[in-house]
Amino acid sequence: MQKKQHTKKKPQKGQSHKPSPAIVITGVVSTTQKGAGYIDNEDPKKDSIYIEQGTLNTALNGDTVEVSVSKKAIRGVVQDVGVVTKVISRAKDTFVGTVEEGKEFYSIVPDDRKMYVSIVIPITETKHLKKDEKVLVKLLSWTDATKNPTGKVMRVLGKKGVNDVEMESIVLEKGFEVGFPKAVEHEAEAIEKNKEISAEEISKRRDMRTTQTFTIDPFDAKDFDDAISFKPLPGGLYEIGVHIADVSHYVREGTALDAEAVKRGCSVYLVDRTIPMLPEVLSNDVCSLNPHEDKLSFSSIFTIDTKGKVHSRWFGRTVMNSTHRFTYETAQAVIDGNPQAITAYSSDTQTVASAEAGMQYREQLVTLNAIAKHLQKEKFSKGAIEFEQEEIKFRLDEKGRPIGVYRKERLDTHKLVEEYMLLANREVGKYIYDSIQKKGKRDTGSIYRIHDVPDKDKILNLATFVKALGYNLQNKDGEVTAHALNHLLEQIDGTPHESLIRTATIRSMQKAIYSTKNIGHFGLAFEFYTHFTSPIRRYPDLLVHRVLAKHLNNEPFKDTEINTLQHIAESSTRREISATEAERASKKLKQVEYMSSRVGQVFKGTISGVTQYGIYVEENETKSEGMIAIRNIGSDYYVFDQKTYSIVGEKTGERFTLGDQITFKVMSADLDKKILDFTLVRG
Repeated sequence: MQKKQHTKKKPQKGQSHKPSPAIVITGVVSTTQKGAGYIDNEDPKKDSIYIEQGTLNTALNGDTVEVSVSKKAIRGVVQDVGVVTKVISRAKDTFVGTVEEGKEFYSIVPDDRKMYVSIVIPITETKHLKKDEKVLVKLLSWTDATKNPTGKVMRVLGKKGVNDVEMESIVLEKGFEVGFPKAVEHEAEAIEKNKEISAEEISKRRDMRTTQTFTIDPFDAKDFDDAISFKPLPGGLYEIGVHIADVSHYVREGTALDAEAVKRGCSVYLVDRTIPMLPEVLSNDVCSLNPHEDKLSFSSIFTIDTKGKVHSRWFGRTVMNSTHRFTYETAQAVIDGNPQAITAYSSDTQTVASAEAGMQYREQLVTLNAIAKHLQKEKFSKGAIEFEQEEIKFRLDEKGRPIGVYRKERLDTHKLVEEYMLLANREVGKYIYDSIQKKGKRDTGSIYRIHDVPDKDKILNLATFVKALGYNLQNKDGEVTAHALNHLLEQIDGTPHESLIRTATIRSMQKAIYSTKNIGHFGLAFEFYTHFTSPIRRYPDLLVHRVLAKHLNNEPFKDTEINTLQHIAESSTRREISATEAERASKKLKQVEYMSSRVGQVFKGTISGVTQYGIYVEENETKSEGMIAIRNIGSDYYVFDQKTYSIVGEKTGERFTLGDQITFKVMSADLDKKILDFTLVRG
């Protein structure tokens, strides 16, 4: 929220009236690589306030700043222009960058392209540094915009271009750590040494060890958050349990483990590795629902019929034992009734024997799958949006270099697990909400996963965008229903514009966030929703376990606890965004790296963006995106047509539009900037 105040200006000579007072606002600045910036306008209908290059006055991307705003004509257009007058707080003070040598000092060129200045390190302090090394540097006090900021090297990561160095750089740049502090490791090791479950602890829990239970996860999964149990009941009903690792039993409030988990917020999934939220002795062993081991769990157990209708529900702590470990591929082969079918979906790490061993559970899996389809059908009938997108995976060699690419196939078993996790999350969210209502709303111990309705302006822009491509998005002055969005997605299914419009539609949505205030989940069409099912890798889920336990035990929440819940909800949302950015950065690196060994080769692609400088093209197989500069399109003079998202030749009338299929050649690949340059291939 911006704060506004007015400051008086002295009247200029010859003026007989008082000039309009300057406006001073406080906000968060977004910067560009060239050193300009933007701040959102207080009036959402107005354009952002522009901060010209040279007037940031040491403000960096994400900083909270004070800005003096006035009117100014830029390229003939009068607009709000700001000048930073004060940096109130820094968003971050550590950066990852590459060492460049100088005579009197070293310069650290930040990986973060929104960091528009290099950081100076005096040679006297860092004689051990070498050119082209990656380092983590801490920004020291910077108040003079006429000079570069100085910094202190906190860690030397290694030679740039080395896979492990680049991956660690991404992790550190986004504010995560690879290893754990010693105090955290010691606490985790102590838990591991005493992991045997006592008879006393079992006596406090519902015993599910004799109920058929299994996990379904990726073939390379190391930790298992969730398991599903299945038991037929009389009258055509079934008891279906969603069992979640009881991390809250081991990770207690006030410990170093808990503090570190709060700080991280979630695990980070890069192309070639996972940076876990918890030490591996917990995430891969003590808490993980490994097969054929007694494990402590927190469960949602439902009595449900063949149509997916829930007749009753039970929440509480349990002890369980997974009788079989499925991968998505082996479970699908079992549902298909053909273990040999495993070879159709999986890599060579999968085995027919694994699928054959799971055939004893075929009846259970087939029934679970049929019920899941009913749950899915009901979800979409109520307005859930189908945002499913194609996911690309890289095959890497022993040095982490990309040697192949493949699409991650979405099987029925992926949807099966998803529907039961959604069911548990939805029902837990509703139970927490109902529990609060019974207490008269005074006790607001809650945490939800919420998703607001789309911003009207973004929907209007999306409608204009898709109309230019020949599609229609029904809306009323920017108000849109989930059914209208699904209708748009149905229109584009299988068309050249599908990937492009799906991405644009997702970007027009609000971000799902964590909050103690429930407003429902627009994208899923759920009135109540939370995150309960992944406490090994998401801190909010661990928090929901604690909240749910207190409600089940009818324990009150202190005001300090309620404030803490909202604080953690906000920090977890920020951490989730950073983790997503890290994941995308690692994928972008591998895409550019993959194409760097294919310079000179010709590919097919789809035009994914059009600007006055050229066209962006996404390669069809790897989804690698590069740019064809206008000068590399042809000999004609090409003009950008903003209304039709096209570039048009003045003499020939040749038109290049979003979604067009073209042939291109890879010209160059810049691994430092993660940029690809293409040229058009004709004929």
